[in-house]
Amino acid sequence: MKIIIINGPNLNLLGKREPDVYGAETFEDYFSKLQIKFKDVDLEYFQSNIEGELISKIQETGFTYDGIVLNAAAYTHTSVGIGDAVKAVKTPVVEVHISNTHKREEFRHVSHISAAASGVILGFGLKSYDLAIESFLL
Repeated sequence: MKIIIINGPNLNLLGKREPDVYGAETFEDYFSKLQIKFKDVDLEYFQSNIEGELISKIQETGFTYDGIVLNAAAYTHTSVGIGDAVKAVKTPVVEVHISNTHKREEFRHVSHISAAASGVILGFGLKSYDLAIESFLL
């Protein structure tokens, strides 16, 4: 099984950015734990602050991988292009968010990805990624 985690803008700052919302652990440290936990899964990780790079990565992996775990971060609420990329590919996509976006600002209640995603997991901190990976193993 080959799964890629694609993270959007500002998630490269996990561990530094708003630790009360996102926690104190870097994603790189957490990704190492995921690789150990899911040792039988070929896990990859990609992060970009650039919308077009995220779309390109979805297109690149969206026909050959077994799953995409996508945290488009703020682009979730603004990018029709990322939503369209998710619709265009064959690989199932699980949308994840570290925080419960419905408990935050109203603009975060809208997702341009959810309608095309296989599922949505939010509000469980970094464990949201574990749950998304596990959903592909069912």
